[in-house]
Amino acid sequence: MDKPTDMAEAFGAFVKAQRRLANISQRQLAKASGMSDSYLSQIERGQYKPSAEVLRGIAGALHIPPAVLFVQFGLLDTDDEQAPRVSVEEAIRLDDTLTQDKKDALLHMYRTLRDSA
Repeated sequence: MDKPTDMAEAFGAFVKAQRRLANISQRQLAKASGMSDSYLSQIERGQYKPSAEVLRGIAGALHIPPAVLFVQFGLLDTDDEQAPRVSVEEAIRLDDTLTQDKKDALLHMYRTLRDSA
């Protein structure tokens, strides 16, 4: 495989993982990001390279900064000074050492504490 195809497949796997961590279906993510189910499916399988507008839509639907997806897709450098900051919620979602139940509990606790301040 060539590098652009590998990058598209890796990006698709990343989007799929983020969708699963957010505990939403492919159909829900497609609707929330303003695209068809089939187009999102093709992105997740690495068959299409989405535009910046589509990346922004996916990021918004997943509640993550667009820069995270831009970096993942190779559109932004990952120099320390330019790397996007990851929110507490993103860090919890991205932590692959936690089960989904633990992530849900942490997210609930964090939101409760944040909103009561």
